Amino acid sequence: MVTEFFMPIIPPTCTHQMKQVKVTNGKPVFYEPPEVKFARQKLQAYLNQHKPSEPFSGAVRLTTWWCFPVKGRHKNGEYRTSRPDTDNLVKMLKDVMTELHFWKDDAQVASEVIEKYWADIPGIYVKVESI
Repeated sequence: MVTEFFMPIIPPTCTHQMKQVKVTNGKPVFYEPPEVKFARQKLQAYLNQHKPSEPFSGAVRLTTWWCFPVKGRHKNGEYRTSRPDTDNLVKMLKDVMTELHFWKDDAQVASEVIEKYWADIPGIYVKVESI
């Protein structure tokens, strides 16, 4: 089983790691700041259009290419070596894909290919395949 698609969006640069904590009644409460909530909602809206009719079962490989808008002296297709880190980028994406039932548990992602580029056409390419 394979599904692949391109989401023509400007990839979010805020990540799951940006969660905040506040103390309520003496207990820590974690929450997402507005920019993280907005990024999550944006991913949900785009991913929802591509969710499979049945969740993937067994081991899967997740390939993502994060294409950020070209700026400065960067060129189309050049690897992006600045923040955010690839592992932080993919965490929120995998969480949202789990919520939308691309698979039962993101622990099924046994192989990941994550690349980030500067690109004339911004977006996120996603490929999920059974392995």
